[in-house]
Amino acid sequence: MGFQFKLLKKEAYSNARLGKVVTRHGEFTTPAFMPVGTQATIKSLSPKELDEVGAEIIVSNTYHLYLRPGQEVIRKLGGLHKFMGWNRPILTDSGGFQVFSLSALRKITKDGVRFQSHIDGSRHFISPEKSIEIQEALGSDIMMCFDECIPYPASYDYALNSIEITSSWAERCKRKKRSGDTALFGIIQGGMFEDLRKKSAGSILDIGFDGYAIGGLSVGETKSMMHDMIMHTLPFLPKDNPRYLMGVGTPEDLVKYVGLGFDMFDCVIPTRNARNGMLFTSSGKILIKNARYIDDDSPLDENCRCYTCKNFSKGYLRHLLMTNEILSPRLNTIHNLTYYFTLIKKVREAILDDRFIEFKKEFYESINEA
Repeated sequence: MGFQFKLLKKEAYSNARLGKVVTRHGEFTTPAFMPVGTQATIKSLSPKELDEVGAEIIVSNTYHLYLRPGQEVIRKLGGLHKFMGWNRPILTDSGGFQVFSLSALRKITKDGVRFQSHIDGSRHFISPEKSIEIQEALGSDIMMCFDECIPYPASYDYALNSIEITSSWAERCKRKKRSGDTALFGIIQGGMFEDLRKKSAGSILDIGFDGYAIGGLSVGETKSMMHDMIMHTLPFLPKDNPRYLMGVGTPEDLVKYVGLGFDMFDCVIPTRNARNGMLFTSSGKILIKNARYIDDDSPLDENCRCYTCKNFSKGYLRHLLMTNEILSPRLNTIHNLTYYFTLIKKVREAILDDRFIEFKKEFYESINEA
């Protein structure tokens, strides 16, 4: 079945929305949080465990999989879903953000990006057409247009030139796309300039895509600047397409921006923090390496029913982290992702019952109390 987005309900007292996305690898409900599996894996978890914690869709990365093992290897092995043993939807990032992070190793032109591999220094060129070719070889359910992620700070002239390139690349991506049952999302850029965000939104919407994302955020700007750009850009996004806020994903941000009408989120925070021993609980964040937990026999979260909380104490989790045991990131990641998907489930229920405003208030009070 081809890509479809169905808006099921708008909450009565906010802009929060409940929806369903249909792809050829199944459905997922929005609002949706997408764990980041950069190299065809959510670090430390098997697909079975990922399913058990509540994931419905994941993000993987075009740039990294292009370099290693290569899209043709993945195509020969049956596509990304079979390659990694994940039978639910996959969204592939175009690689634009990774190219952005290689500022010392790349050169951007109107044709595409020339860059050196961060792995072995080999030289490569990715154009919008090449990005689509790679993503179609991977076989993802949702592809992202190749774009330039504008750094912060950036001059007005740089940002203007960049959104013109991004718009041109988006048009070329749409022309290159061959797979009829795969979605293609456009990305709105513009740096920290309101008029350029509006200009970018206009050109991307004129081209027309299955969904729309706001990109170029969380690149060094302040939280208030990020929020201002989101609030300025959001009114331009169509109501009948999924709205994707890229790379924004603290629990507080998820609740905040669901309430404003966003549908899809991704972020490395829950998995990266897990590997570093920063754990989310209903009573606040826990740094499990702290000495206070050395002989603590209580679970991470009395209100959590994940495998980690049902079976292990804070003292044991601290021991695993401090001894660098491989089980540490596994148990911590299971817990953090369970926390995120439990939060998303509660958000969806609140929207369905027209009590999102009440839920948001209670959630922020619990955060402040913690």
